[in-house]
Amino acid sequence: MNKKQIVKVGIADLNTITAPDLIKTSGLGSCVGVVIYDHKRKIAGMSHVMLPDSHLSRQRQLNIFKFADTAIDHLVLLLIQEGALQKSLKAKIAGGAQMFRFNSDSEMMRIGPRNVEAVKARLKHHSIPLIAEDTGGNCGRTIEFNVETSELFIRTVSKGEQII
Repeated sequence: MNKKQIVKVGIADLNTITAPDLIKTSGLGSCVGVVIYDHKRKIAGMSHVMLPDSHLSRQRQLNIFKFADTAIDHLVLLLIQEGALQKSLKAKIAGGAQMFRFNSDSEMMRIGPRNVEAVKARLKHHSIPLIAEDTGGNCGRTIEFNVETSELFIRTVSKGEQII
């Protein structure tokens, strides 16, 4: 019998699991936690997306796990390499809060909402249906995904706990 482990995903990081393991990330403020899974094959992956678009990066060494466009592409590839079927993939997301109020209407300051929009666009690009989401607001989240039940457990400071 396999012992259940919790695989942790850091900020600007990603990882994959198979049943019976769980996968978890903390510190989702404006970041978005993206879970992509194949329920039938009990394979899942999670990405902790920090920024919407890698093309805006000025860094020479690009951390592909940091950006919605590159992280989701890489996660889908990993899941398929591990046996998931592209047509069976589904997604759940959480995060994308607007953590601070700004006196400006600048689009650049809307990091959380822009992250959510970028994640949804990338999922659509891969034809992955978004099954559920808990996004927006102004508070941080911790999420944990159970690949056996396809439940995403969300802990939020202001809203308590919920499962989507």
